[in-house]
Amino acid sequence: MLALVVVSVLIGAFAQRITGMGFALVVSPALVIILGPFDGVLVVNLCGVLSSLLIIPRVWKHIEWRTFLWLAVPAIIAVVPGSLLAAKLGGPELQLGVGLLVIVALTASLLVTRAEHTLPRRPSAIVAGAASGFMNTAAGVGGPALSVYAVLTRWPQAQFAATLQPYFVVIGTVSLITKLFFSGGAWPELDAASWLAVIIALLVGLGLGELLHTRVSHRAARTAVIVIAYLGGAAAMIDGALKLLA
Repeated sequence: MLALVVVSVLIGAFAQRITGMGFALVVSPALVIILGPFDGVLVVNLCGVLSSLLIIPRVWKHIEWRTFLWLAVPAIIAVVPGSLLAAKLGGPELQLGVGLLVIVALTASLLVTRAEHTLPRRPSAIVAGAASGFMNTAAGVGGPALSVYAVLTRWPQAQFAATLQPYFVVIGTVSLITKLFFSGGAWPELDAASWLAVIIALLVGLGLGELLHTRVSHRAARTAVIVIAYLGGAAAMIDGALKLLA
């Protein structure tokens, strides 16, 4: 079990450094199946915060702080109902919901890449931020809503990937605090050695991404993230449905 968690975190961290997002998409479905929907998403939120903190110094000059604020404020507000839902919903139901949200969000982000119309950045940022904040805390996947926003507003990739890092730090931290509050402070049942292995996998994945990000095709990395996320989302849905029927 621990080996699967470690491998998932390593691949997710690598994808995060290459594409600017992808950690949660890769890791969330796997950890939801292995650790359970609440604990799995909690670990995803925590690792997401750490990975983005480590990436920020490398992309600082490209961060658009005004856009960050327009996205982060509605996201923080939407975190509260998402955390409450995650804390109160039953395990199989939440697992099924996480898998469904991953697949729906990915599909929406893929379909919108063909859109020819552009949207005004500030009003659409409010909607995108709120959707991202809710999905980040409920399912651990806040990136797809922002991908849709980036496409529809023609947000350049470098600024998009950079601005997402402080965004994920803030939203992930707020998600952790609110979920722990609503759950009575229940942390995932991982021993010290397991936490250490997860952190090492995170650092190794980011290190590999840092070394190879100029050599790996962004398009190829993004395609791999999408395929893995679809498979993981489908597996989480099937596993959750089977538990409901059992």
